[in-house]
Formats: sequence, C-alpha cells, structure tokens
Amino acid sequence: MRDTSSDTDFALDIQHGYVSKQVGARKVANPQLILNNDQGSMLRALREELSTASEFTWSVAFVSPRAVALLKQELVDFTARGGKGTIVTSDYLGFNSPGAFRELLGLSRLGIPTRIYRQSDFHPKGYIFRQGELTTAIVGSSNLTERALVTNHEWNIRVTSAWESDLTDQLNTLVDEQVTDSGLLSEQWITAYAENYVAPQSRTVPRPEPTPLETAIGASPAYATFTIQPNRMQVEALRRISELRDSGAKRSLVVSATGTGKTILSALDVRAVQPQRLLFVVHREQIIDKAIDEFMKVLGEPRESFGKLVGGHRELDRKYVFASIQTLSKEETLRGIAPDAFDYMLVDEVHRSGASSYRKVLDHFTPDFLLGMTATPERTDGFNVFELFDYNVPYEIRLNEALDADMLSPFHYYGVTDLEFADGTTTDDFTTVQKLASDERVDHIIRALETYGHRDIAPKGLMFCSGLAEAAELSEALNQRSVDRRRLRTIALGGDSSLVERESAVARLENGELDYILTVDIFNEGVDIPSVNQIVMLRQTASSIVFVQQLGRGLRKSDGKEHLVVIDVIGNYTNNFLIPVALFGDASLNRESVRQKLISAEEVGVIAGLSSVRFDEISRDRVLKSIATTKLDDLRRIRTAMEQMRNRVGKLPALYDFYRFDSADPVILATKAEHYPNLLNKVFKAGLSFSEAESKYLQFLSNEVLPAKRLHDLVLLRLLLAGETLTSDQVAERFEEQEIDSSPASVASAINVLALGFNSTDAELKKYGQGVAVVEPEGSVRLNESFRRSYDTTSAFKTAVDDLIFTGLELIEARYDTDRPFTEGKFYGRKDACRSLLWPKNVQATIYGYKVHRTTQTCPIFVTLHKAEDVSASTAYEDALLDPSTMLWFTRSRRTLQSDEVRAITSNSVDLHVFAKKDDAEGSDFYYLGQAHAVSPEQTTMGDDLSVVKMQLKFEKPLSAAIFDYFQPELT
Repeated sequence: MRDTSSDTDFALDIQHGYVSKQVGARKVANPQLILNNDQGSMLRALREELSTASEFTWSVAFVSPRAVALLKQELVDFTARGGKGTIVTSDYLGFNSPGAFRELLGLSRLGIPTRIYRQSDFHPKGYIFRQGELTTAIVGSSNLTERALVTNHEWNIRVTSAWESDLTDQLNTLVDEQVTDSGLLSEQWITAYAENYVAPQSRTVPRPEPTPLETAIGASPAYATFTIQPNRMQVEALRRISELRDSGAKRSLVVSATGTGKTILSALDVRAVQPQRLLFVVHREQIIDKAIDEFMKVLGEPRESFGKLVGGHRELDRKYVFASIQTLSKEETLRGIAPDAFDYMLVDEVHRSGASSYRKVLDHFTPDFLLGMTATPERTDGFNVFELFDYNVPYEIRLNEALDADMLSPFHYYGVTDLEFADGTTTDDFTTVQKLASDERVDHIIRALETYGHRDIAPKGLMFCSGLAEAAELSEALNQRSVDRRRLRTIALGGDSSLVERESAVARLENGELDYILTVDIFNEGVDIPSVNQIVMLRQTASSIVFVQQLGRGLRKSDGKEHLVVIDVIGNYTNNFLIPVALFGDASLNRESVRQKLISAEEVGVIAGLSSVRFDEISRDRVLKSIATTKLDDLRRIRTAMEQMRNRVGKLPALYDFYRFDSADPVILATKAEHYPNLLNKVFKAGLSFSEAESKYLQFLSNEVLPAKRLHDLVLLRLLLAGETLTSDQVAERFEEQEIDSSPASVASAINVLALGFNSTDAELKKYGQGVAVVEPEGSVRLNESFRRSYDTTSAFKTAVDDLIFTGLELIEARYDTDRPFTEGKFYGRKDACRSLLWPKNVQATIYGYKVHRTTQTCPIFVTLHKAEDVSASTAYEDALLDPSTMLWFTRSRRTLQSDEVRAITSNSVDLHVFAKKDDAEGSDFYYLGQAHAVSPEQTTMGDDLSVVKMQLKFEKPLSAAIFDYFQPELT
C-alpha cells in the first residue's frame, strides 16, 4: 500500500490534469503532452522515466542505431540499479536495418532483451514504465529514432495510473499479448534478416528555395557549369570574403572547424576569382594529392593544370601549384620563383605560420590576395596569426556551429569511469605504465568498448594514450583480446614512426585490416581519416585545444558512417574540468557557466545538432568536483585570454570584445582588479590613469551594477547620461518603454542602487565614495556632477563607462529572463537576492539561511544540501530534495510554529524563492530552483533538543531530472 500522503499527491495530480487546472498539485503524475521543443523532448522524457523506473517495456515499430546511442548511458545506469527492461519491435516495412537490430542485440549484454513481434503490420509507439505501484505510459507518434526523439514534430502523451487501475490492467494485458506473440532477437535471426534485407527507398527531400544570393551566385559564369555548388554556409562565407576583397583587403583569415570543408571553400573562392595562377601551401605532403582532387572537382579543369612542388616533383609551370612548406621554404626553391609569380595564394593550417619556414615563404611572395585557413588560430607560442592577416576574419565557424549546420558527423560522447585497481586506487596524474597497461585495466577497456562501441559496423578507431610506453603495451595486450567475439587488431605509433609506417597504418585502418591505432599526439592534426568511427581517450585532458583536435579526427563525414562514438575513460585527474570546457567550447573562465552547460547538456539530452554528451555517475562527479575545486579565473588564465583577445582585435580589448567573441566572462574581468582598466594596466601596462574619484566610480559600476543580473540600474544610468534630471514617474515611463518592470518599487530600487543607498556597510561606502546618481529633495534623480564632469572631459573614463553599460545590457539580456526577478538554473548570491527582490538595503550578512522581508513580502531561502562534517549541531539541518517537486526544509533552530517568521512562511503570506548549492566547495552563489509554497509544517527538535520547524517546500514548477540528479547525495 502507498502511504496517505502519496495517495493524496497522486489524487491531486489526477484532478489537476483531468478536472481543473486550478487544483494545486505536484505536477508529477498529471497527464502531460510531450513535444520536441525548447521546453522538452521525447528524449528528455524517456531519460527522466528511466532515472526512476524499476521496469520498462517499449513497443516500437521503428528503431535506429543513433537513438540507441542517445539512450545508452541511461540504459547502463538503469540496469546497474537492478532495473529490468524489454523492447518489442519487428521487421515491419523493412525499416529497421540489420545494424539497428545488432544495436538492440547488444543491449542484451546489459540484461535488456529485444523481442521480434511475429504478426504483420506492427506499428505501435508506446513506452511503459513501472515504479513502485505506479505505471507510466508514454504513447503517441515517436518511434525509437533520433529525430523522433529530438527534432521531429511529434505528439505524445504521458499518463500515470495506479497498479490497481483499469488502465494499468489494460497495459499489462497488451504487454503480455505482445510478448506471447514475439520471439527473442538473436544473432541467427539477424543473419537471416540481413541476407534478404533491402533498404527502403530514401525519400527525396525537396531542397529549400534558394536565397537571392544563392540564385545570383549559381547563375554567375563562375558557378553555372559546375556540379559542386556551395552550401548555404559556404555562400555566406564566399560573400564575406568577396566583400572584404572588394574593400581593398589583400589578406583574409578563415577560421573553420576541422572537417568543415576548408579546402572546398577555398576552391570555391578560387573559382569565383579566377586567378591567373594559384599557389597552395600545405604542411604535409600527403595532403597535396587529396587537395588537388578536390580542386579539380570544383574548378572542372584537367589534371595537367595542377602541379606539385614536393619531394621530387618540380611542376612550377602549372596554373595551380600545390607545395609543401618543407620544399617551398628552401632557399634554392624560393630563388627560382618570382615574388609576383602567383596572384592568389592559399596557406592551409596557417596557425603554423609563426615558424621560420612559413615566415620566409610569406615574406617572399606578393600575391594580389592571400587566404589563410585554420581551425585553431589561438596560439600558445606568442605568435599572432590575426595580425599576419591584418585582423581580417570574414568567416568563422567553430565546432558546435558546424555540428548544428550538419557539416560534421554527429558524435555521442560517453564519459566512463576508469578502473579502480585491486589496491583501491584509480588512475590519476601519477599512475604508472605498469598499471595503465595491466590486465585488469585492459579488461576494463574491453568492457567499455563492448558497452558503448558500435555493434553494427566494425570499429575504425583511434586510441589516445598518455605516453608511448602505455600505447605500445596496451596495443600488445589488446591484440590478445576480443570484442564481440572478434579478435582485436591494433598498432601503436609514436613520434619516431616513419611517414611510411604512419601512412601504412592509416591505409590498413581504412581498409578494415586494423581496428585501432594507438598513439599519443601525432594524429592531433594534419591527418585526414574520414572513416574513423570511434575515438577512445585513455589519458587525462591536459588541453582543451588538444581535446578538440583529437575529437575532430573522427568528425568528418563518410559513407556508411552514421555517427562517431567517443569513449573517454576518466580517472581522478586534476584537469577533468577541461572536458566540459572543450566539449561545450566554454572559454568563459566562469565555473558556474561550465557547470550550467554540463547540467543543461544532461537535461536537454543533445548538444549541437544531434550529438550528445553523457557521463556515468562517478565520472560525472569527478568532472563536477574538478570544476568546483579549480580556480578557473586565476590571473594566468585571465592573462592568456586577454592576450588572445588583443591578438584577435589588434588593440587593447574592450569588455564587449570578450562578450561578442564568446570568450572570458566580462563580469570576471571587470571585478578582478577593482575595475577593468586596472586589469588592463596589470596585464599590458596600458598606462590608463584616473583620479581617485573616477577609479571609485568605475569600481562601483564594475562590482555593483555590471554583475547585478538585472537591467534597471544600467538603463537608468544610460538615461541620466543623456543629460536629464528625471522624476520617478519619468523613470517609470522610460522603464516601460524598455519593457522592464516599471513598478514604483523597481524604480525606487534602481535609483537607490545608483545613489549608493543600497550599500549598507561602512567598508562599501568607503570603497565607493559617493554614488553616481544624486536624489534631489523633491525626489527627482540626476547624475552626480563629479561623475558628469569626468564623463564629459576624460575620454578614457567615458570609454570605460560606455563599455560597462553596453556590455552589461547585452550580457544581461542574453543570460537572464528579464521579466522576472530570477531565472531558473542561474546562480545568485545573497546580495543578488536583496537587490532583485527590491530590498532597500543589502543585508546579505544577516540573511543566514533565509530572511522574511515584511515590506516586500518576500523570503529568499538559501540551502546547502550537503553540510560540512564540522558543522555545529544547531545548524546541521537535514534539508533534502525528496522529489523533483518537493524539498524537505528546516528553519533555524530555536524557532517554533508560533515564531513570527515561521508563521509568515507557513501561511504562505510571503513569496518564497528557493536557492540551493551542493556544498560550500561550490562557492558563495546558489542555484535558483524556483518559487515554492510551504506545506505540512511540523515542530520538532534537533541537536541539544533545540526547537526547529520542518516543512515541505512545493515548487511551482518541478525541477528537471538533470537538476534533481545533480543535487542528489548519492552522486557525490
């Protein structure tokens, strides 16, 4: 039997869903439509159900391997908890490929059998889950395919019923009938199916109507007669390069992720320009032949027009010359070529151009136009690639953008915990080669390959190891093992491997004669193996750039390759925080941003395009712990980010530059050294000088207004800078024009902040001196005359203030829901709560765990869910998230049901805003969970019989499964 409270909650959910939406409910078991949109997806719904269910049966007509990959980690976790599942499908219409059935058969290793329905016309889409005495069914239009789970326009409904209900009985009967009328999937069945399998005819999807620009380009003489036409992103890139060239620019840098077709793009531009002669410079000779092939396809010219300058080839008389830097940079070679011999020059992997060989070549030639291409312009050797190209970057597409544009193969990343050895240790920064290549670790790697690897196609993989000795010993050991009853065939390559050995290994991998090449870093860049379908990372992530380079080895599209599998075996490394930094391209230096992206990826289910990132519980915790304990915003990292940005823009960077290029968080930079100009002085010796008053004004705006997480203060400051003295009513009118809260309380709060009335401590008042605004006796507000004078007469001060305002307005609009005081999923401190709840004073020092504010009728509640071991008995509250809709919460000690603050909370006469963090290691900011109301208050005792009131806080909107899991103590 369920307890009474559960019965009541369930009944309220049913009434809310079927009778009246006015009925207050948890909104956990109520019927819900599941759509693929910004608010949710079928994939997210399945993952949420798998996280709590003890049993499931899925009955689906169509299945794809990529859908199984999207749910693989959840299924691994589900069975590890003892869950039991069954999948029923069929061969209806021949939609399911043999590969899809092999992926399903692979799930049997986890204890999830698949059954093949024997009757004809099998077309259901139903997912049934059981948890305790409740049954949840999701029924609708979504098959088990990646697009049906994530992007297609689908209708599904989720309903929950009690065990004794008629609906549950109907579902059980239906499942029993399907199981009876089906047989167990086996390798023999798949073999027989594959022998007669004919793939369904692909539907022809109409191409979207071309844009006017595409029509113009396609109709131009340079494009009309060729079969290779630019895609939409290439059209945009070509337009920007052309505009830059028309403006008189002689040099241009294209930044494009590995695998996005930089060579094709450059060939298309050459086709448009139609130069008399072209020189294409590459850093590895084995790239030349493929580049020539691609140019021949794009330009439509015979092989005789193309020449090579490499090794024994000296075909300098051709129209298009492709040269290796090694041959071209020789003195005797350059002496034989006139500087103006080529009117168009291309340099591939131009981030290498700081080397003397490249500088010699680039200094020698004087083409009409120089185009450089790279995926990684940011260098650690001090060389400025952007300066070399006059800071002209007309086109830039990074990894996530390329995935979104379907230019790369989608990937499914699995973060898998590395082995715990028999002695209780695990891999870390100091693990010996003997352990890394031990039998027990090899067994662990084999299990990971069998669990997460492809079942339907043979692996063509790269394994990246921590050292050459590990690679060699692992290769030898793996060659004695099997995966899915197939003996592995691997080889280890190192820096001392000859070019012939490397090319031979790559050819054997592509031809199916090898399964894996093990190496350290020789394949980070400069090698093109499109057929790679697995990347296995067996080393710590020491550099986000290297991580992306190694990931990029498998992202090129290739015939027969649906997706890339990435298996990252994660030890207890100090640099684990770099994994999400690399995967999400987060350069913010803000650990809250990195943590949010990780949680969001878990919540949404996919990242760019249809790629996914999943961690098992232990590896996820290791990554989160690394994020929490690493000082991402130390001066060394800040200096690197600022130097890279100066290289990018060619001058002292403004705060806004970091925002527009999605780099270091401007708030971190503005608050690091009192204010941003001070940081510029510290890093670059910029020589920016301000009076004491000006410096205090900048410090105030940087530390109090820019990080405020609301628009009001910045909007008011901009109004005052326009030269006006404003009444409160006029401020309200301007706020309303800006579509932000224009209530008297909001207006008063913004005025109060700029007039320094919000800051309450003597230390703050001394630090900031005086407010930037002054309130007149009659209540109007104007700019402080001292501030006005400095703004009008000191250009550096004006520049800094304008930069703060413009950056702040853009940043807050992008990050926060400006219609509400707080945004779910964002981080806030106690001072933020005081300001956003419109309190007249910053009383963060007296909030402790919560504070009832009578004037505004608000009460923020700050909860640290996992208390430190040394916390006193009087504050060792057992706060806990009971389910996604409910938090068990305790008041301060020495409180009773009759205490004034408790009565205000339990009567719900104040708005409750709940903030939480895992533990104190996460810093002083808290994750905003949402508004709640109090139920079931009960007076009890704790510690030395100190009275306390416990209650449940019911959230207005249930937490997502990812956020709920994030705070669960068993994951730490």
